[in-house]
Amino acid sequence: MSRFSQPQDPDFQAINTSVDFDWRLWRHDVAQSRAHAAMLASIGVISAPDLDELLSGLDEVAAELEAGSFAFAPDDEDIHTAIERRLTELVGRVGGKLHTARSRNDQVATDVVLFVREACADAQAGLGGLIELLLARAEKHLDWPMPGYTHLQRAQPVYLGHHLLAYVWMLLRDRGRFDAVSAACGVLPLGAGALAGVNFATDRSQVAAELGFESVAPNSIDAVSNRDFALDYLAAAATLATHLSRLGAELVLWSSTEFGFCTLSDAWSSGSSIMPQKKNPDAAELLRAKAPRIVAHHAALHGVMHGLPLTYNKDMQEDKEHLFDTADTLALTLAAARGMLATVSFDRERLAAAASDEQIAAVDIADLLVRGGLPFREAHGVVADLVRVAADEGRSLSSFDADELAAIAPTLDREALVALLHSGSWLESKISVGGTALVRVREQLAAARSAFAAG
Repeated sequence: MSRFSQPQDPDFQAINTSVDFDWRLWRHDVAQSRAHAAMLASIGVISAPDLDELLSGLDEVAAELEAGSFAFAPDDEDIHTAIERRLTELVGRVGGKLHTARSRNDQVATDVVLFVREACADAQAGLGGLIELLLARAEKHLDWPMPGYTHLQRAQPVYLGHHLLAYVWMLLRDRGRFDAVSAACGVLPLGAGALAGVNFATDRSQVAAELGFESVAPNSIDAVSNRDFALDYLAAAATLATHLSRLGAELVLWSSTEFGFCTLSDAWSSGSSIMPQKKNPDAAELLRAKAPRIVAHHAALHGVMHGLPLTYNKDMQEDKEHLFDTADTLALTLAAARGMLATVSFDRERLAAAASDEQIAAVDIADLLVRGGLPFREAHGVVADLVRVAADEGRSLSSFDADELAAIAPTLDREALVALLHSGSWLESKISVGGTALVRVREQLAAARSAFAAG
């Protein structure tokens, strides 16, 4: 018997079904079904023999799904109904007892939170490997001078180790975001029923303990309508992907002939279909392009959830493909970032030559005047005049003799200027905490290692 007198329209079935993608939740669905069945037996709703049959049947279902031999039926709307249908085929009428005190609403919410919890753990593992690699590469290149940039223009010199550590701190913040998501995934929805609870005194704490949850959702309405944890995961993934996109962008620039700061390994490069000389940084470029894809998934799920009345609505079926693609894309981009960074080779001479551009010592020259008593704004103007003339005439700052310097920047002593430019102290003068002086970078490396270990 059925509530409906007409068969479903094929197009409705096509838009309504989710088994084509939510089959990925089968492990989580089987796990929670086992825990639910055990709880039903413990409170006397089903018998011990019923429990044995259900668990045995679920083992068979899981084995078929693992082996890829599970036969999905045309009427399987989602993975939950597919598993229950096959379970009943295997164990008979007792299979129908599994859904006692459970709704697909709290069932799918539980599957999804289990998936997100697992995706968080995968992201944390990938992050850990990438952070560890960056720490090692930063230590290896601790004292390699290079130019730092603003607006993609040479600005001030830094050490390569200092630059690489910037990504470490970004990724440590990402790790903290995924920690928060993991905490949000610690609340069990199962037991909320469709929206109002169930007509049995179920032991939700038993199920929570079995599935590794720290607590149970205190409000049945919120339990089935909540997807905050999914939004939190997508937000954390979007920020991480954005950080990886910036790393990819720099690898693209640095590996170009114009920069020549590094060479990507052949294993992480591709060629051209027409130009034999090309070695393209495609993987690094894709780090840039994958980020907006993940950001779009985050925005799309916000769009799905926006304005939804409580509690469950079919709109929420649209959470899964955004989550699945994000998890897959994030895993791939983390692997690509690790692969490129592990095999990239930096050109120390090319980096040092770019860092020796006297123009990027402009702030140091201004500070030299400040130490002589000149207000910084006046010192800034003096040095700006000198830099402008040098640029117009294609000269270095140290090439001006005393008379020329007196005409352009009378407050600037030539001997002091030449001594500063020839001392190579532009890097080591940045002694403020967090600065690029080597003693500070060593401190920072130790602090980063400590923060990583404490995570």
